Amino acid sequence: MVNAKFSTWASALCFLSLYGGAAAHPAATNGACKADLKGLLTDPARHWAVNTTVSFPGDAAFANATERWSIFSAPTYSAAVSPGTEEDVSKVINLARTYGIPFMARSGGHGYAASFGKLQNGLSLDMSKFNTVKIDSAAKTLTVGPGARYRDIFDPLYNAGFYIQTGSCSCPSVIGVAIGGGVGRLMGELGLTADALQSVRLVGADGIAKTLSATSYPDLWWAIRGAGANFGVITSATFKVQTLASNNNGNVFMLDFYLPKERSLEYFKVIEKHYSPMPANLAAVLVLNWNSTLNVSQVGSDWIFFGTEADARKALAPILALGAQYISATIPWNKIIAISGAGYDPENCLPNKPRNSFSLNQKVYSAVGWQQGFETITDFFEKNPGGRASQIMLELFGNQATAAVPASETCWPWRDVRGFFQAQFVYEATDSATQQAANTYGAKIRSQYAPYTGYSKPTVFVNYARGDEPIENVFGADKLPRLAQLKHKYDPSNLFAYGHPLPQSYP
Repeated sequence: MVNAKFSTWASALCFLSLYGGAAAHPAATNGACKADLKGLLTDPARHWAVNTTVSFPGDAAFANATERWSIFSAPTYSAAVSPGTEEDVSKVINLARTYGIPFMARSGGHGYAASFGKLQNGLSLDMSKFNTVKIDSAAKTLTVGPGARYRDIFDPLYNAGFYIQTGSCSCPSVIGVAIGGGVGRLMGELGLTADALQSVRLVGADGIAKTLSATSYPDLWWAIRGAGANFGVITSATFKVQTLASNNNGNVFMLDFYLPKERSLEYFKVIEKHYSPMPANLAAVLVLNWNSTLNVSQVGSDWIFFGTEADARKALAPILALGAQYISATIPWNKIIAISGAGYDPENCLPNKPRNSFSLNQKVYSAVGWQQGFETITDFFEKNPGGRASQIMLELFGNQATAAVPASETCWPWRDVRGFFQAQFVYEATDSATQQAANTYGAKIRSQYAPYTGYSKPTVFVNYARGDEPIENVFGADKLPRLAQLKHKYDPSNLFAYGHPLPQSYP
């Protein structure tokens, strides 16, 4: 076990959970609430459960019920309901439909979309009380509520002898990640988080709770695995988990290091030559950021190999040949996020930061494209000191298990993806000059890198989408006709309309 500390690390190894993106936007309200929320919510006729909390601005509970990871294009609220029962979730949705109340459901609060900001003075449906974690060892399943975050499942699963594919940080909702697909270091071996789903409980626009699975509402089951925020609020989900015994007893090999910018192109070429595509049991996260001690840009790297150290060193031989100053260790699966990247996860998960991101899928790896982006963000660092906590993050994953799932199984459209490119800008909320520069540089970097992704157009999966992309580039033109039909069928009033909203007809 190693608790190593670098001088700096990524300002975020985690990103978005789409959960917290289910929202009501009745056309008549235009995103603003005209109902007397306080009167409606405190009326004794509501008969809220004893463990349901109703809060308003100024209440301590309200701050927790409305907190977000990123305040980029954030919604605002006049009230919050934190239900303690599924019945009360139904009550909130029925009230919203009846009175035209715009609302957004949240759990981890990692939802990210430009459209969120259209919700003003609405209602927060805070699902944080649904935080149960249940493991059925005989069935090899994990059942969680939307309030359960990755940090809540690591140790219980590991101690029970299991593991599951997860994202890159500890704070998003497990369900939130899954309903947007769910990418991460185990995409090569286990596929998407959505691929592990066995069933969910969902309260739809009609206010009725339904169990969805391959045999129950199979059309909705297809749709919620990749576009789930458009169809309702999930109150629980059951996932298939894997035994630690099937994968080196849950031990992985970690290799972390930094390289100066002067060696970045050399390093990128090694990756392009030897790791495109990435082996199924190997994953890397690279961060191109600013070293505030040396006042230079640099490349930080975290490589994880699922297997023995001996096999890892063979697989990583081209990386080890670079002769960097490495920190390596064999660590257990449940501690990957806590230890890798110099243990920077707590900083990654700090809430209420104006994180402003521009992202793309990667089907191929391009040293030239990465270097071009690095040069551009270095120029941003040098000219905008207020934005030096920003970065470009490259997530490089295998996709063998992801690609093996038939394209028709879920609505998630990018099963040939092998990585993700994110230019993420961070600055003080009051720094309008840096914000303006970030918007300019972010759009430039995304445009520059798009021709190098291996796709004919700039695609991005929904959890990483900014919200200004053509809808086909997020959900896939081949998936949209069926998704639009299902949106019209199950949400005819367009209640759930903020989380990268789907149309009700396409084309």
